[in-house]
Amino acid sequence: MANKSFTLIVVPDHHSEVKRFRLEKRWLFQGAAALLTVTVVTVISLFHYLSVVSEAKENPGLREENVALKSELKAIRERVGHIDSVLDRVERFDQKLRAITLLSDPQRNLAMGPTENDPNASAGGSADNPFTRLNTSDNPKALSEKLDRLSAGATRQEQSLQELQAYFQDQRSLLASTPSVWPVRGWVTSDFGPRLDPYTSDRVMHAGLDIAGPHGKEVIAPSDGTVVFAGLEGGYGNVLVVDHGYGIKTRFGHLASIKVKPGERVKRGQVVAALGNTGRSTGPHLHYEVRVNGIAQNPRKFILDD
Repeated sequence: MANKSFTLIVVPDHHSEVKRFRLEKRWLFQGAAALLTVTVVTVISLFHYLSVVSEAKENPGLREENVALKSELKAIRERVGHIDSVLDRVERFDQKLRAITLLSDPQRNLAMGPTENDPNASAGGSADNPFTRLNTSDNPKALSEKLDRLSAGATRQEQSLQELQAYFQDQRSLLASTPSVWPVRGWVTSDFGPRLDPYTSDRVMHAGLDIAGPHGKEVIAPSDGTVVFAGLEGGYGNVLVVDHGYGIKTRFGHLASIKVKPGERVKRGQVVAALGNTGRSTGPHLHYEVRVNGIAQNPRKFILDD
């Protein structure tokens, strides 16, 4: 029995009887095991409780952050959709401008976007079309890829519009250089083309217009340009020549006086001379020529006003 149990002796005060208690070993082992089990369960429960409490504190913040991220992603999709729509309109406008200005001519080596008949220009677009509509279910990776395509499409459209801008600037300069108004108002006494020379009666080519008017009447520049000659020139008397660029030059003969100097820039409508009767002339008039690359043209082809 000594090997299977323990004796617990309890000694009270000196007046009391000593008490003995016998404890079986198996009771002690069972009690220790039960105590250990209770301790382990208590510790595990405590950690679980603390974890639940921590998650309960974090969940509201995570939910708020998730809602905010969804809202931001929705806003980004809407902005990208707006950019997509704007670029699509710009591309179509670019096509119309090129059709009007004939910039689709491949010999000009100019970029040209898809035409109305291009299958990639359909409402749905293709996988390679940077202007494809965005789907609201796109994930961030797909959204990033479409943003890259939109960026590439915007760069291409920027280059295309720069070409159009250069073209229109060139056309604006050409229009400013075209002699499109009468240099002086009066009576056209001799038109462009073959005529009888008033002095020799020979049939010769008249390279301009003869416009009669009062002596000293103001003569204006028919377009922007640079004075390249101002002085006497044989039978034409006082002559003024203006270079308008693009191979276009105008000549004014029989002038009474010249009010500009070589090298001076002139604007359309600016007074440059006075009508006269110098040189070989039968009366006060202006001899007016338009030459393109040195070849005389009928000035009436360029004049827009009546």
